[in-house]
Amino acid sequence: MAKVAIIGGSGLEDPDILKSPETIKVDTPYGEPTSELTCGKIGNTNVAILSRHGKKHTIPPTQVNNRANIWALKELGCDFILATTACGSLREEIDRGHFVILDQFIDFTKHRKTTFFDEFKPGEMKHTPMADPFNTGLRNALIQSAEQLNLNFHKKGTVISIEGPRFSTRAESNMFRMWGADVINMSVAPEVILANEIEIPYAAIAMSTDYDCWKTDEEAVTWEQVLEIFNQNVHNVIDLLLTALKKIEKLT
Repeated sequence: MAKVAIIGGSGLEDPDILKSPETIKVDTPYGEPTSELTCGKIGNTNVAILSRHGKKHTIPPTQVNNRANIWALKELGCDFILATTACGSLREEIDRGHFVILDQFIDFTKHRKTTFFDEFKPGEMKHTPMADPFNTGLRNALIQSAEQLNLNFHKKGTVISIEGPRFSTRAESNMFRMWGADVINMSVAPEVILANEIEIPYAAIAMSTDYDCWKTDEEAVTWEQVLEIFNQNVHNVIDLLLTALKKIEKLT
């Protein structure tokens, strides 16, 4: 039976949702994950939930130990990863509360470890293909689930991940739009890179909470604004994940 990892699964640790939960600590060669793993069953699916920024959201984006997080999920035997992330919209049509089932990313981070290979052993070079980084089967499960739930969503989109924790300048926001990015966040890269490198199929649900700062006819994004929109729509995130989990079981 497949085991699905959910990264950033706010609200899913509710005992009414996650059956027979247990907390598991996993040691990795890359240090400690950013949180202990909460494991249990959602329906018939074995699930491991990892809080990307810690249980109380105390870990800034650059300090997230992505290598330890992804390694721990592999060590635990996770077959798939579903990630959730708040994001800023860089397109008029991606409104607040809309979901984007990501299909591409641009990595604009500067200080993060983006590979498990600090060195190559003789004859063991690893150059991971990254043309289509988000798994097609998982993406289809999310798209079908969003359609089933009649959510406001977009079937594809390019996310640009910035270092943070600051938000963009208006010049940067406009540059990212010119580059073809549709949404912006601080977390998908290098998470998706590492998942591909270690061969765990990965997909991400991005929820638009704001318009970053490129729109001059409204106030630029604030953290308070992000939290407000996220909290208003977190029930939709949970419904989307619960519906998708039933479909992911059929991928194995």
